Amino acid sequence: MKKRIVVLTGAGVSAESGFATFRDTGGLWEQYDVNDVASIEGWYRNRALVLDFYNQRRSQLKDAKPNAAHEAIAALEKSYDVDVITQNVDNLHERAGSTRVLHLHGELTKVRPESGIYDRTASEAEVIDVGYESVSLGDLAPNGSQLRPHIVFFGEAVPNIEKAIDLVSRADVLLIVGSSLQVYPAAGLYRYAGNECPIYVIDPKPVPIMDPRVTFIQDVASKGMSRFVSLLEA
Repeated sequence: MKKRIVVLTGAGVSAESGFATFRDTGGLWEQYDVNDVASIEGWYRNRALVLDFYNQRRSQLKDAKPNAAHEAIAALEKSYDVDVITQNVDNLHERAGSTRVLHLHGELTKVRPESGIYDRTASEAEVIDVGYESVSLGDLAPNGSQLRPHIVFFGEAVPNIEKAIDLVSRADVLLIVGSSLQVYPAAGLYRYAGNECPIYVIDPKPVPIMDPRVTFIQDVASKGMSRFVSLLEA
């Protein structure tokens, strides 16, 4: 039976693809207040602004390409049973070839009706894949409700967190790539790994966790993945 590797990824895995997050300096995010474009309060305050912001992010994503870190993670599937849990809303893991990707914070290329409560029991039929197309105020779902980004805004629950906890609890190896482990609840997922489960953390900056199971690889995602694969095969 193949070993099960669970990979938790954050913004750092997409950084080398040039896809910025709100923690980056410069670029699209610095033109906006995060509370205006990434919170549920911001959505209700100014829907048109939020829609325009995510239209710009979709356009940015269209031009981005998976990097060597995404490709190395996808390549693990040749020898291991791999699940990717990502905090990222981009589709770069899928485009690199990863076949099982769980998005904790939503997906940029999808929208859903504003009305109704979206949780883990919601019908996938409610979610519409728009690719890289723009969505405007007045664009409605089949139920007549305004379409909104399929994004977990600040102030909203994370519907997939229980599924992520289950995946981590069954991992033989846990790999964390490009996450500062500062955004909860994702930051606490590593605690659900089994007592005998080795944990590898790849990030160019020190990550503030102290756990005897952890091996730190202080490097950018692409180089760190190369080092991780070498350790795995040793």
